[in-house]
Parts: sequence; C-alpha cells; structure tokens
Amino acid sequence: MHKLVLHPDCKPGPITSVTASLSPTAGGCTAEFRLQGDIGAIKIPTQATPLREDFLWKTTCFEIFWQPNGGQWYREFNLSPSSKWACYDFDDFRLNSRDGPVEAIAVACTHSADGLLLRAGIASELGDPAQVALNAIVEDLEGNIQFWALAFPDGKPEFHSEVCRQLRVERGE
Repeated sequence: MHKLVLHPDCKPGPITSVTASLSPTAGGCTAEFRLQGDIGAIKIPTQATPLREDFLWKTTCFEIFWQPNGGQWYREFNLSPSSKWACYDFDDFRLNSRDGPVEAIAVACTHSADGLLLRAGIASELGDPAQVALNAIVEDLEGNIQFWALAFPDGKPEFHSEVCRQLRVERGE
C-alpha cells in the first residue's frame, strides 16, 4: 500500500490516513483504496447501479491516472463508493477530454465506523510501462473537500499534473 498525502491547502478533517495500491493485470488493473478516520463524518455516495457517470469527483471519489511512457496521452478513471465509474482519455494536460474505452469496471465498497475500503477491477487496455497517480477526494458532511495524492505540484490541487504520477507500473514478462 502507498500512503497518500493531504494537499497542504486542505484543512485537517475526519479522515486521518489514505492508502492505495494498484496491480496491473493482463487486461487492465486492480486497485484498492483505504480511508481511515471518522467515516460517519464524510459523505459516502449511496450504493447504486454500476454505470458510467460524469462528475463523480464532486464528492467522495477515488481516481487513477495512467500515462504510458513515451507520450503525453493519459487515461483517467473515477471510482465512486456508489459503484458508479467514469473513464476519460486526454491527448495532453486536460486537452481533448473524451470517454475512454472500457470493457468492464467492477467497484465494491465496504465501510465501518473507522475505515472505508474500495476495491476496483478494471478491464481496459492500459499500455506499460506507465506512470500512475492514485488519488482520493473526500467530502465531509459540512461540504469541506480534502484532496489526497501520492504527490502534488506547487499551488492548487491538480490531479492531472504529471507530478502526481509517482507510481511506476510495468507488467512482468
């Protein structure tokens, strides 16, 4: 598990720790995100039919940015505790956003008073070796947002920045 850091401009809140892991698979990847803290004090989207939906990042959500080495193109996945998801392709930094191709995404989320676990299985063509970002957006019950990532660029929270892509991923032979 990789420890995510809270963006320095975010106030401390009910979540005290976020960790994440990612494993490449032959047809995509699997990922796991864990929140620790007062789970009852955050907004958790209600379980819903698993389908593609935009704007999941406006509340508690987890994200993966996957950029194969050797180019500017990257793919973004948004994974909601509700089981909804989104996938976008970009030609360069926030350039030409469009729905990315996905064969299947399965999201499962469980939580207790002090922890939340989201697991995702993603079937999508993902080139490697790649630089990957693992991110979390956490909204508390008062509407405050926390941004968590492996690293942040200077300034405002910007998950699309290459600085966030600190995890190198390469499938074994």
